[in-house]
Amino acid sequence: MNLAIRGIDGNLGPEHADSFHRDLHKDLKADYILANPSFNSSDWGGERLREDVRWKFGIPPAGNANFAWVQHFIYHLAPSGIAGFVLANGSMSSHQSGEGEIRRNIIEADLVDCMVALPGQLFYSTNGRFRDRRGQTLFIDARKMGVLTDRVHRDLTPEEIARIAGVYHDWRGDAGASQYEDVPGFCKSATLEEIRNNGYVLTPGRYVGAEAVEEDGEPFEEKMQKLTARLGEQFQESALLEAEIRANLKWLGYEV
Repeated sequence: MNLAIRGIDGNLGPEHADSFHRDLHKDLKADYILANPSFNSSDWGGERLREDVRWKFGIPPAGNANFAWVQHFIYHLAPSGIAGFVLANGSMSSHQSGEGEIRRNIIEADLVDCMVALPGQLFYSTNGRFRDRRGQTLFIDARKMGVLTDRVHRDLTPEEIARIAGVYHDWRGDAGASQYEDVPGFCKSATLEEIRNNGYVLTPGRYVGAEAVEEDGEPFEEKMQKLTARLGEQFQESALLEAEIRANLKWLGYEV
């Protein structure tokens, strides 16, 4: 349907079929895979595929297709292929029904190229396989990006997309790219050892840290004196308000 809407021709096979149970492209090894599979699908029929050849990194749970999709994509990649896909946030840290073990095996195989945490309200209803930075994964936290197009939907601006893509190309060292640098609160190049130490969790926020805050030049002691003085004033104001509320309640016949 997506191809038809955009006027793109594609070989979808001779008939409609189920990607998991009737794969019409069993021998396909793709250079590029781009996908937005349905999140957390519980009725994908996984109980009928316990011995499937695609589950190289572990049998996905019958009640959630997330890691079935991931392994389906990996299976169909060419040796130097790259896959980019969207998954539910929970799949980055879940340990239910063996998902943590599958994620650990994929990470240990050095297949995770880059993880991008996207802002909410972005969708109406990203991972690679070959690179120069072996043993490392780029984490990008873009949750604060995007602008609301209406009350329930958000879009990334062209500038924001360019920034995310630019950081990725810089990290990979692609032709014409700039020197990559970690940016606190936004991007971090983590080693496999760091990911191991974090229990194989792939949530970008775990790695990028907090955004750097500019120093205003005011000494810490002076700043604390001002803050505590202001807090004392607020406590006094709170006490006056409390006394006034108690008096009003007493006048109404209620003791507090």
